[in-house]
Amino acid sequence: MSFPRELCPAVSRPLQVMRFFAPCAFGRVQSRIRGYSRCVIPMRDRLSEALRNHGADHVEIRFEERTLTRIVYRGAKLEEASLLSDSGGCVRALVDGGWGFASFSDIDALEHSAARAVIEARYSSGEQLVLPGRDPIEASVSSLPAVSVADVPLQEKKQLLDEYNDIIMSSPRIQSSHILYSDSVRTVRYAASDGSYIEQMIPDLSLRLSAVARAEDEVQQAGESVGSVGDFASITALHEEARGVAERAAALLDAGSLKGGEYTVVLDPVLAGVFTHEAFGHLSEADLVYRNPHMRELMVLGRRFGGRHLHIIDDATLPSLRGSYAYDDEGMPGQKTHLIREGVLEGRLHSRETAARMGEKGSGNARAISFRHSPIVRMSNTYIEPGGVSLSDMLADVGEGVYVKDWYGGQTSLEMFTFSAGEAYMIRNGDLADMLRPVVLTGNVFTTLERIDAIGDDLNMNQGGGCGKSGQSPLPVSNGSPHIRIARCVVGGR
Repeated sequence: MSFPRELCPAVSRPLQVMRFFAPCAFGRVQSRIRGYSRCVIPMRDRLSEALRNHGADHVEIRFEERTLTRIVYRGAKLEEASLLSDSGGCVRALVDGGWGFASFSDIDALEHSAARAVIEARYSSGEQLVLPGRDPIEASVSSLPAVSVADVPLQEKKQLLDEYNDIIMSSPRIQSSHILYSDSVRTVRYAASDGSYIEQMIPDLSLRLSAVARAEDEVQQAGESVGSVGDFASITALHEEARGVAERAAALLDAGSLKGGEYTVVLDPVLAGVFTHEAFGHLSEADLVYRNPHMRELMVLGRRFGGRHLHIIDDATLPSLRGSYAYDDEGMPGQKTHLIREGVLEGRLHSRETAARMGEKGSGNARAISFRHSPIVRMSNTYIEPGGVSLSDMLADVGEGVYVKDWYGGQTSLEMFTFSAGEAYMIRNGDLADMLRPVVLTGNVFTTLERIDAIGDDLNMNQGGGCGKSGQSPLPVSNGSPHIRIARCVVGGR
């Protein structure tokens, strides 16, 4: 669809405004005059002008426009069906090792925010910092799926979720449901004082289906999370999954309890991926390591953490995953980083600042959830590489153990972790046996990595959920793994 470059008709509904103006907004600042939107100044020129004569070591600007859809159900009640638009920007300045940051929601505040960020940087100056040099980057990135969330009306999205909610609520023994749907399309423009200018269009979608079953005083729940890079087609045929969520919640009411203790445990790809992300991935984020003397002692490059069969990777370049990106929020290219290679710690995730302060190679992992936040070190797509063991062979060696699937919740504290599995089954003489009520896995991540004695051949990437850190949540990420077997793991039951 094409639009006149000088005159764009204005409309009243937020989503249509953002879609209607997109070709104009990609390159121009807009002003509204008597019901019309007139493109008056090229956006790149406006951002570049604000970067001149700043008197700082480095200045960068992000300007974003976003549409967001949220649909929420609790039981039979539709709690929310909203369609919002948002826009604004931020300026980050570096002076003598100190950062200044200012955000704004009106483009006319750009120049004032740039001056304010530089002043704040001067006041916060401290340990000298020279960012790694780079050649100016110029790029425009846009990769919308065939069935983009931007092209699907709110009513059609709601109708689909009505179907899923009806399936869950009509199932026997189900007391309530919880469905959370969210999608967005962000247009992000990045400009820096080194001459870099990058435009990216970033779509996203996430969906969580949950069911709560009850029998007398016993309550159990089950859920399933899915996501995609804004591809609505990825969630249009989940009727059986919705039915399965309800059936699992009801089945847990009759499941037996596990006697707590140390067991051989087999993790499915979803839970193994969450373990990789939460228990080890966050420890690989260099801002945590740099600030924490204890972590600097633990996360020494070259230290062995597992067997030669263990490889852990963070890769922002994988196609069509929620954690993928061409450039991070400092304008650095997304990269593939080997965190553990053959059981040995080989790399970690960096922003430009942490790479400079630690004297290590940058990795392009500085990310922010919106223009209201500074970029911090975050994961992209974090996973364990597949090995060569089939699931049947992995189970065959287990006399008595526990098979755990999916996730329900958990927490980490430095190297210690606690995870609740979404499903659990006893393993007896190499076969899956009776279903168990929810179990909890606990332990030390380094000890646990050492005890991984088998890695499957069935890598699967999980795109459900999002990552939280330092008040920035949820950030789109992916995590994954094949099935893995842990020789001895503490499992808590009831």
